[in-house]
Amino acid sequence: MTITIDNMDGLGAVDYSGALWSGEPLKVLRTLNAPSRCLASVVNSGGLAVPVRRGRVVVSDAQGDVLFTGYLAVEPEAVYLGAGTMGPVYRYALSAVSDEWVLDKLTVPSSGAGLAVGGGVLLQTLTQRVGGSSVSTGGVAAGRAVGVFQPVPAEAWSVNAGKLAGAAYGTYRVVNGALSFGSVGTVTHTLSDGDGTLRPGALVAGAVKELANDVTVSGAVEPGTYVTEMFAGDGATAEFVLSEAPFRPAALQGRLVDDAFDAGVFNPQTWVVTDPGSHLGFGGGGLAMAGGNGFDGQTTLTAIDPVEMGGTLLIEAGAVVLATASDGVLCGLFSGAVSRTNCFAGWNVRQSGGNTIVTPMVYGVEVGTSYPALSGHRYTFRMRLHCAEMERVMQTYYARVDGGVESFGGGLVSAAMSMCFEVIDLGVSSNTPATVLYDTASAGLVMDTPASCTFCAVDAVQIFGSMGYCRLTQTGSAWVVSTPASGVSFTRLMGVAGQGVDGALTESAGTGKVTFFAGRIPAAGEIVSVMYRRSRRSVARMADAASVAAEGMARWLGKVVRPVARCSADCESAAMAVLRFATARAAALRGTYTACVIGTFPGGDVWPGDVLALTADGATLNVVVREVVVEDGRAAPEVLGYRISFANDWADGLGLTLSESVAADALLPQTASAGAAEVLANLQQLTVTSATGTALQVDAGTAAPVGGGFEVRVRDGGFGLGNAADLVLRSPVRSFSIPRVSAGERYYVRMYDGSGVYSRWSSAVFCSLPTR
Repeated sequence: MTITIDNMDGLGAVDYSGALWSGEPLKVLRTLNAPSRCLASVVNSGGLAVPVRRGRVVVSDAQGDVLFTGYLAVEPEAVYLGAGTMGPVYRYALSAVSDEWVLDKLTVPSSGAGLAVGGGVLLQTLTQRVGGSSVSTGGVAAGRAVGVFQPVPAEAWSVNAGKLAGAAYGTYRVVNGALSFGSVGTVTHTLSDGDGTLRPGALVAGAVKELANDVTVSGAVEPGTYVTEMFAGDGATAEFVLSEAPFRPAALQGRLVDDAFDAGVFNPQTWVVTDPGSHLGFGGGGLAMAGGNGFDGQTTLTAIDPVEMGGTLLIEAGAVVLATASDGVLCGLFSGAVSRTNCFAGWNVRQSGGNTIVTPMVYGVEVGTSYPALSGHRYTFRMRLHCAEMERVMQTYYARVDGGVESFGGGLVSAAMSMCFEVIDLGVSSNTPATVLYDTASAGLVMDTPASCTFCAVDAVQIFGSMGYCRLTQTGSAWVVSTPASGVSFTRLMGVAGQGVDGALTESAGTGKVTFFAGRIPAAGEIVSVMYRRSRRSVARMADAASVAAEGMARWLGKVVRPVARCSADCESAAMAVLRFATARAAALRGTYTACVIGTFPGGDVWPGDVLALTADGATLNVVVREVVVEDGRAAPEVLGYRISFANDWADGLGLTLSESVAADALLPQTASAGAAEVLANLQQLTVTSATGTALQVDAGTAAPVGGGFEVRVRDGGFGLGNAADLVLRSPVRSFSIPRVSAGERYYVRMYDGSGVYSRWSSAVFCSLPTR
């Protein structure tokens, strides 16, 4: 091997091959989806400088092929060897880390999740976000799609990159300043005892896990029951305590965009700026907008991360000033390329009679009431969106079985959404209520909504003015609606006092509370409905019936570590992936192979993520390389020693990482399913259309299946055609009446069909209304 080191002393790369200490061979250690390392010792001889920290190290073989590039991560350790004719002799132990070491010194910023996109695309975004300009990304392939991936700011770039690569069943490495990414198994090394390329005595392999054909896995805490909790206003009560705390996503996922435009430059970790005419900049009012090139979608300020259209989203543009002749879209959510026709929801800015007006836009069409933007006035524009479904993008899992990679899960969840558009003129008192321009509580739900959107703060055909700040927040699962005695419902605006809103939604001691501010307290006869999701631990149990029949039951319980299983449907997908390889004997293999090579290893240099096709005694095994140690044989002609560690998916997770313990709070299923749960759609749109002292009139939101209907119970469990306990009623039509019996009632509803298949989750009505 040849090793050169650039000590940043102006001499460039210096050959240290002749100074390598003979007592310890140079080694290159490679690990799947982790930094490589180079270990060597050099002797202070020949006038060579002592290598220094951050020195650039390059190792190549006799053919000139690069085996390692990186940097000395620490100062070399000096070890005294004795006295020579020229004085004391030391050897210096070198430890170098591959090129991603420079990326690991940078900060991984907080960001949104990648949704249903190629792993390579996300890897490029991650690298660009940390500011890794010293590493090129042109050789990164798109790779397999990743369902949901959330970078962790507390972890280094290489840790995040390794997790991302694993989620896409891929492998990354950084060599010669270039990042590459590809699928595991792209390179196969074929070794056989028949042609002498395989030495059977150097192969050690065996199964390290028992087969499993009944698998239970737990995942993250998920949203469960769809709850509508109802309270009666009396004109004086301001606080309403919920039965439970509404489901809320992790804090890392809450604030998706937050920019005050006060740094003087656009944050490259947040925005993609398309501005060929230099119409977007900065000023005393924050973001300065100075026109556009006259074309829709060509002058834009777009968030890097997509927005999952689940739960409750609050999008706010503050201190907005709009001048005459403005034309474009502010704070738009786009399904597809940024253009008005693709705007799912946003604020449309245009001219009317020489005046600038702002109008809510849904699916590219103006809705609701237009609002005149007066010259010199500052405004806050808020857009609230609510979807009963929190997870709109399903996780994807990969498993390698019998030489092929199979995918499990994935897909999108369809759902309707509620919306509310409001505006506040900041020249008026801060306590002045917001003006609502469009509200689906009265206009009707928006159907067939996209699972994810692109957020664009500004789409300027030509917009003149400024924007003080822009925020996009995922606030949880709660949504509050009031229905006064008139029967015309309206959305209650939740937020912070002084923002022109109606009240605040807080949590403490495992429950939630809605507090209405002075002047916004529900009137007598007004019904307040709080919609939210309960929290529970996601879990699934699956079994391979054929394997159970042949082998007997072999149960395994564990936890999905990554890719994260956000819901029970994800757990089912993960469990099916586990079953696929846990019932295959070859998937439990782990072992090592050693070889001394003169020239080139069969199939080329070996890297983690390659596949070894090993044929011995007529049988062929395909195994995935996990670690490689390349050692200098110190011989002429050059001899390289390879120690290769391999493992398949059940022996060591790759596309699916598991732990051996199930979550302690998981309610374990008593029976196993043979495949993805056969369930009907959940009743996302179930509503109480009227509530009296004697009955609740319910609209299930969808027609009943043929031969089925809607089952109502007083407990959330025991659903089934043969179970009469806790049963209130079954209705074959979507609209039905539930008799009232007390002031504090709870009813749970699921849809069923003629074969006895039910919805996965209940839709619940918690009623705190007086009876008579």
